[in-house]
Amino acid sequence: MSQLLYLSGVVVFIVAMLASIGLHELGHLIPARIFGAKVTQYFIGFGPTLWSRTKGETEWGLKAIPLGGYVKIVGMLPPTKEMAASDLGDGSELTRPTNTGLFTQLIADTRAAEAELVGPNDRDRLFYRLPWWQKVITMAGGPTVNLVIAFLCFWGLFATVGSVAGYDAKPVVREVAPCVVPIDREGETCTQQELQEHPTPAYTAGLKPGDRFVSFNGEKITTWKQLQGLIRANGDKTAVLGLERGGKPVEVSVTTLVQPRPTDPNDPQKLEPVGFLGVVPEGEPIIETGGPIYTVEKMGEMTVSVAQTMVTLPVKVWHVALAVVGIEERDPEGPMSLVGGGRLAGEATASQQTTGTDKVAFLVSLVAGLNLFLGMFNFVPLLPLDGGHIAGALYEGLRRGWAKLRGRPDPGYVDIAKLLPLAYLVASLMIVMSLILITADLVVPVDVGL
Repeated sequence: MSQLLYLSGVVVFIVAMLASIGLHELGHLIPARIFGAKVTQYFIGFGPTLWSRTKGETEWGLKAIPLGGYVKIVGMLPPTKEMAASDLGDGSELTRPTNTGLFTQLIADTRAAEAELVGPNDRDRLFYRLPWWQKVITMAGGPTVNLVIAFLCFWGLFATVGSVAGYDAKPVVREVAPCVVPIDREGETCTQQELQEHPTPAYTAGLKPGDRFVSFNGEKITTWKQLQGLIRANGDKTAVLGLERGGKPVEVSVTTLVQPRPTDPNDPQKLEPVGFLGVVPEGEPIIETGGPIYTVEKMGEMTVSVAQTMVTLPVKVWHVALAVVGIEERDPEGPMSLVGGGRLAGEATASQQTTGTDKVAFLVSLVAGLNLFLGMFNFVPLLPLDGGHIAGALYEGLRRGWAKLRGRPDPGYVDIAKLLPLAYLVASLMIVMSLILITADLVVPVDVGL
């Protein structure tokens, strides 16, 4: 039964991501057609073609490797001056598929090869001849669709299941940390040396899960927040803890340590030296629900986190590579591929520790999060990503507008073909990172405790 549930979770995830990819590509295709550009192919997947059908001038189909997709818009690059002068036509330029996924957009046909794809009546239907704002809309359509999918998924979650807004902690011990470790290693297993040399005050004092704090140096305790404040203010002094253990009163003496801890809820990265005991309290998450505005606010917070992840992505993938060869442990908060996402979906669905509602919520949040990342990533202003073409179109609009304002001749279309070496470099880096992540998801998969 668990294997069937695992498989169903993987299938649901794959179908959801293929739907996201397909809608992303429609986000390019529909505006391209509306603006009169010629679209010759629409495919979901890469590699060998499994099925295709030509309707009108567009071939629609599925390919064997479900890790992306593309639409082929004729005339992505303007012709060289030599081509135009030799009357090869304004259609002698590169056709670039706009792709989705990690194995994407390393399409760099030569301009000569593009000439073979352009028909004699296609001159006014070439993408590069569109006004700059139409190019922006066409190229932004795909990643915008991903952001809309993410918004709808998160909205559905926040309006029904809700989101965790905090933690209602109680002055009861849920877990005792055995040793003092840096804050970025909290939750990790202590080594024998760390346990001997750096035990926590709570471990040394013999605190146990289930102990209820009744008093601190004679002051009655009613809330965890009150107790936390007293512990932090205690510094490295000795205190007498009044406990209730198994229904019986117990008193223990403990000498707290001074450790750097986050004290500002609005800035968890800011650490201050305060008194430290070494216990995790019992409690329940505080759930809040909301509508569209709440969803936008929460997605705004997520956007900051995703942006930070994208900036540090090469470094994070390097550490994943070290985990593959056994030098480091894999970071459960680190990046993963779609293969890893499918594995998490299967594990979540097969888990016996969660309810059906929790399983559905996890799958929806997983799809929403990946669409948010995919949408933002494609807006990065580098070729061969959609954002690189958007940046080129915006630059073209600014350059032409500035020339017109100054009474200068029209400078013409921006030739982003000059950036193809950069596109090769970026695409190569994306392929390498993709291979590392897929390998890691197969060899040292992320363990999130499902």
